[in-house]
Amino acid sequence: MIAVIGAGVGGLAVAARLAAGGHRVTVFEKSDTVGGKLGEWSRDGFRFDTGPSLLTLPQVLTGLFAEIGRDFPLELRRLDPVARYRFADGQWFSMYARKDARDEALDDAFGDGSARRWNAFMARAGAIWQATRGPFLESTVDGWTLVRQAVHVRDLATIAPWRSLRSLARHYLPDPRMRMLVDRYATYTGSDPRQAPAALASIPYIETAYGGWYVEGGLRKIADALLELCLSLGVDVRTGSEVSRIAVTSSGVTGVEVGGRVFRASTVVANVDADRLYGELLPVSSEIRKLRRVQRSLSGFVLLLGLRDRTPGLGHHTVLFPRDYDAEFDAIFGRDPRPVEDPTIYVANPTGDALFVLVNAPGQDQLDWRALSGAYAQTVLSRLAERGFEVRDRILFTHTISPAELEERTGAVGGAIYGTSSNGPRAAFLRPANRSVVPGLFLVGGSAHPGGGLPLVLLSAQITAGLIGPA
Repeated sequence: MIAVIGAGVGGLAVAARLAAGGHRVTVFEKSDTVGGKLGEWSRDGFRFDTGPSLLTLPQVLTGLFAEIGRDFPLELRRLDPVARYRFADGQWFSMYARKDARDEALDDAFGDGSARRWNAFMARAGAIWQATRGPFLESTVDGWTLVRQAVHVRDLATIAPWRSLRSLARHYLPDPRMRMLVDRYATYTGSDPRQAPAALASIPYIETAYGGWYVEGGLRKIADALLELCLSLGVDVRTGSEVSRIAVTSSGVTGVEVGGRVFRASTVVANVDADRLYGELLPVSSEIRKLRRVQRSLSGFVLLLGLRDRTPGLGHHTVLFPRDYDAEFDAIFGRDPRPVEDPTIYVANPTGDALFVLVNAPGQDQLDWRALSGAYAQTVLSRLAERGFEVRDRILFTHTISPAELEERTGAVGGAIYGTSSNGPRAAFLRPANRSVVPGLFLVGGSAHPGGGLPLVLLSAQITAGLIGPA
């Protein structure tokens, strides 16, 4: 039997792949529901996704069903524009999927020639994507030596591993507002654009080339579809079943302990935060030391707002930038972590009257968010009003999800959304490998290679299932 710990997207996807390959698979999930960070919350007829609100690289998800020979059960809608942006000077910009509309919007917002400069940057980003997708994102990476072997020498100048995302953007984009658009993509990996590698330029390229998509009914339906796929393949999914330790001998793993009982398993796949895996379930000091060499990813502070009436001016996704973007990263990643006083505000608005409001934040391991949440919620609402969206007089209810609740609900240490950050040129190669140092133990999910976010988590499941192989 193969035991999978955790029924997040990575755990469900790897379980489906392994079951389709002939393995007997049992998934143990401590919560009463599956999905992990891909959660939802409802009240008084309002429904909110509490995790991702945008799907990129949809072919990774649809391809999973196709490879197993099942019809894809969800309806995807491509967003155009993908997002609307407001800068501190009041300038608005919409990032369109259609190139002609995007080029016109770039020149209108940032001046003639801006579309040409953006397209030059995207050409470089596309080259980075082509150079990294095979050896990095679609393959296991077990160390710097293997990476050097996997990447052709001619690609190194394109990837520029010595360069930050901020530095690469500055080379192509003289307008600081356009660079802010690029900086934001570092937060997709929970990172600081001043430290994150230039290779992250592949993220805006992916969004442009393959689109940003919404799942009709909410992205939570992805977890529901993966659960149904697993059940149809004979996977035993046990909710309310917390694994307390991984049983192991000198030869490797032998099973998992749940409620005082050990379930025998020849292979264990952990879809849990790597910190918890190597710190609690199966202590491995060498892996913990490696994790400590990289900054933990940022967390998030979320307000779910049920409103009376719709809010004019908001797109499906709206990003409201602050005047000083660097101050935000200083507050989160600096030596004195603190709530961001003037944060970037991200608003997901799929229905018009149910707003998901997110700001980046330090983790619960750095601040006591249980004590700070009430006052900080008011700060966020005030900043939202200052940027043109006064909603306080129309609020029917507010539900807060701080880093403390994220940690409690998902098991992510400190509420870190992506495990470790990508801060530093070698950070990606210090991320825990899919094949662990313990025989029979494998990792999947956002804290393992290749990283966090729906497409990468699905790719991690593909990589891990490939390492284990068919029965």
